[in-house]
Amino acid sequence: MSAVETIHVNGAWQAAASGAQREVLDPADAKTLALVAEGGVADTDAAVAAARRAFDEGAWPRTPVAERAALLRRVADLLQRDREAIALTESRDTGKTLEEGRVDVDDVTNAFRYFADLVMNESGGRVVDAGSPDVHSVVVYEPVGVCAMITPWNYPLLQASWKIAPALAAGNTFVIKPSEVTPLSTVHLMKLLVEAGLPAGVGNVVTGSGDPVGARLAEHPDVDLVSFTGGLASGTKVMEAAAASVKKVALELGGKNPNVVFADACATEEGFDTAVDQALNAAFIHSGQVCSAGARLIIEDSVRDRFVAELARRAERIKLGRGTEPGVECGPLVSAAQLAKTERYVAAALAEGASLRCGGSRPEPSQIRPATGYFYSPTVLDHCHGEMSVVREETFGPILTVETFHTEDEAVALANDTEYGLAGAVWTTDAGRARRVAGRLRHGTVWINDYHPYLPQAEWGGFGKSGIGRELGPSGLNEYREPKHIYQNLAPRPVRWFGG
Repeated sequence: MSAVETIHVNGAWQAAASGAQREVLDPADAKTLALVAEGGVADTDAAVAAARRAFDEGAWPRTPVAERAALLRRVADLLQRDREAIALTESRDTGKTLEEGRVDVDDVTNAFRYFADLVMNESGGRVVDAGSPDVHSVVVYEPVGVCAMITPWNYPLLQASWKIAPALAAGNTFVIKPSEVTPLSTVHLMKLLVEAGLPAGVGNVVTGSGDPVGARLAEHPDVDLVSFTGGLASGTKVMEAAAASVKKVALELGGKNPNVVFADACATEEGFDTAVDQALNAAFIHSGQVCSAGARLIIEDSVRDRFVAELARRAERIKLGRGTEPGVECGPLVSAAQLAKTERYVAAALAEGASLRCGGSRPEPSQIRPATGYFYSPTVLDHCHGEMSVVREETFGPILTVETFHTEDEAVALANDTEYGLAGAVWTTDAGRARRVAGRLRHGTVWINDYHPYLPQAEWGGFGKSGIGRELGPSGLNEYREPKHIYQNLAPRPVRWFGG
């Protein structure tokens, strides 16, 4: 396999049909990290055709569940074997720290093992009582068919696993298009699937840009389901393109996530320290390039001044640098475009009346190595309100906005004042308040006195413009299946509906 043979179709690695290539840049120094194939429509059509044949004519959809589960477990073992190499690839490709890359590999491993266990523990279908001893009625679940998967640049390996593992567990075939910015870990994962014994054509990869590869996948008449994780604008285009063939669509489109802190959570020094620390984690992990980032701090007025002052003090001390370097706490943004976008949001917020508490610029070259990367200082913007674009739109950068409330009702209203609804958190020592607020928040995941953990057993997805469908958990498996009702009459006899 050459450096530019990153397209995998029907069991073979190949270059793009056009011969086109793309540079993948290291965001820490803006230098070329790798060359990959720049696929197009022809490559996409070939991959879909291979997946279609593998589903319609191949053995995988009819492979016993135990064998499919065994393959997923082999992939999990191979992921742990290659843990350091994959984590390094993910760190260098996305800019995140090496430790974050290791956590990602472990989470991906857990996802493959979870879906293997889930399908193994299922029964043979749901028996339906038809009200007659002469009828046997059962609902069974079958694979959807050919699945198109389009994944984002911030968690390329993790998001690939959330789609590939349940799709294979259910008996589907797939074509995956990783982000053109961060494709390398998905290519590695495909190699492990092949090594684990995945039949030719069942899994296919096309590296390339959203237009034309992603667009073609979304509209392709031989694709039965498209699963997309990314931005709202691109997600709506995917949905529009998929509508013509009425294929199933699953979308995770990010969020503008509130982190609500009540004063009682800060009543002790330990509580205060924990809430501030978690607010930093919520906003600045992976430089804020997280769909569930707690980018909106909503803080009770009585503790606001002290809390924001300490938050800004600690944010200023976050150590930036190349993610593979020891001691680095936050890496660069993924690209020059993302850096420019972050700068525009901060400039707009300041023009709209926000107060800059820390950050707000690129770090001085003398403060960071390498100085040529896409770095931006963690930024805290105070005195924000819901009319600001930085509060309403997903910034995907190291920007934390601060809003203030006085009452519980006001806190809930602020937290729900968003078109999105992916995730949110509430911090309080009042158990009753915690349950009340969590119940009122219109977000797919709500943390109480915590931020960011997720479980492969629990569904992930959002309300509103955060998307449709769910990943992970039993619902994440069912996204890749179709229910079928089988009704068997054990004692057929004439109906005599018509007298003739």
